[in-house]
This record gives sequence, structure tokens and C-alpha cells, in this order.
Amino acid sequence: MLDPKTLAFVDFGGNKQYISVGNLQTNPNVALIMVSYPQRARLKVYAKARIVEMNDDPSLFEKIDPADYSHRPERVMALDVQAFDWNCPQHITPRYTVVDIEVAFAPQKAYLAKLEAENLALKADLAKIKSTPA
Repeated sequence: MLDPKTLAFVDFGGNKQYISVGNLQTNPNVALIMVSYPQRARLKVYAKARIVEMNDDPSLFEKIDPADYSHRPERVMALDVQAFDWNCPQHITPRYTVVDIEVAFAPQKAYLAKLEAENLALKADLAKIKSTPA
């Protein structure tokens, strides 16, 4: 996000067909649908796309360069946001990663482990009592 009305991302080398670039030169209208399944939220963004070549604005690339990702940048796509809309979450099925689920269940796993240890200790104590002659 460059400012409240501008989004941008680096366009990486792909299959060299340049279909999106060609389409944008003819019709710059784009729509993005972004979904957060855990939060059951969906955002639609309507924008006009601009193709910014690397040599035309190197400072723009520096602002958004995903330096921690191995890539070969070809250009920057800048999106001038025209409108956006938050959709109804009714039909968004929550989805979670394995890590999300592990974090959520960590307290229950710890509690179960504690109970299992207590159970083993009580069984051992009971076995000692049963094996002691009266």
C-alpha cells in the first residue's frame, strides 16, 4: 500500500506470454478479491492498473521490493483504487493452517498431558497399595 488510494506489487518473470500486460494496455480496469478465511472477511477492490517499468521509477520498486524472496522483477503494477466493498461473510467457510490449529489446541494438549501423568502416578500408587501385605 503506497498511500490510501494506491496499491502496488512487483511483477515477476513468468511464461513470457505477457497476457496480463497486454490486456492492461487495452483495458486497465482490474478487480481484486481478497479473502481472509479465518476472519471470514472478503474485500473487493476495483482499480485502474498502471504498468510502471523498472527504469521509469526505481524508487517505487525499492519501496515494495520483496527482498527476502528470490525473484527476477520485470515491472511494477500500480493500482489506483477507484472503489472497494466488504462483502457479507455468510458463505465464507473458515479455514485454518495446521500451525493455527496446533496453536489453538496447545493448551488442551498440555492439560491432557498433565492429566495423563497424574493418572499414571495414581495407578502406580494404587499398585503399591495393592501389593502391600495387609
